[in-house]
Amino acid sequence: MVPIMSLWLPILLSAVFVFIASSIVHMVFSYHYKDFQKAPNEDKLMDSLRGHGIPAGEYMMPYAGSPKEMKSPEFEEKRKKGPGAMLTVWDSANQTMGPMLGQWFLYCLIVGIFAAYVAGRALEPGAHYLAVFRFAGVTAFACYTVAHWQDVIWYKRSIKRTIAGAFDGLVYALLTAGTFGWLWPE
Repeated sequence: MVPIMSLWLPILLSAVFVFIASSIVHMVFSYHYKDFQKAPNEDKLMDSLRGHGIPAGEYMMPYAGSPKEMKSPEFEEKRKKGPGAMLTVWDSANQTMGPMLGQWFLYCLIVGIFAAYVAGRALEPGAHYLAVFRFAGVTAFACYTVAHWQDVIWYKRSIKRTIAGAFDGLVYALLTAGTFGWLWPE
C-alpha cells in the first residue's frame, strides 16, 4: 500500500498535463467545434427567451413536478404537442473563462486523487510501471469519461459528442496513467 500523500507529485503533474492537453484539444483541434448546432432563428429565439427573464439554471420543457402530474391530460397534451427541450441558462454578463478553467484544474486534481487512492491501495512501492499504469489509467478513464455516457440515455446528448468526449477522456487517462507510472515511489 502506498500512502496518498506520497503521491502528491503525480497527482499534481497529471493535473497539469491533462490541463495542457485539454487546452490543446479545444484550441488546436477542430473536432469539438460542431458539438452543438445553431438553433433556427437564433436571434429571434434569444430575444424571446431574454424577454422572459429566465434566471440561470436548468430547465425541462414540458415540465412535470411529480409522477402524478406526468399522467395529467394537460401534461400529456404538452408532451405530444412538443417540442421537448432541456435548457441550461447562464448569466452571460458574468461568463468568463478564468473561473471555469480554475474549476477544470481542480477537477483534474480530484481525478488524480482518485487515481492515487485506487492505485495506492492496490499496489506496493516499487510496483511495475504497467501495473501502476493500468490502475491509475482505468480510474482516470472512469472519472473523465464513463459518467457522461448516461447523458445519451437520459438527456438525449449526441452520441457523436459523447464519443468525442470519450476520446478526450482516453487521452487524459493515458496522460494520468503515464505520469503515475513514471513517478511511482520505489
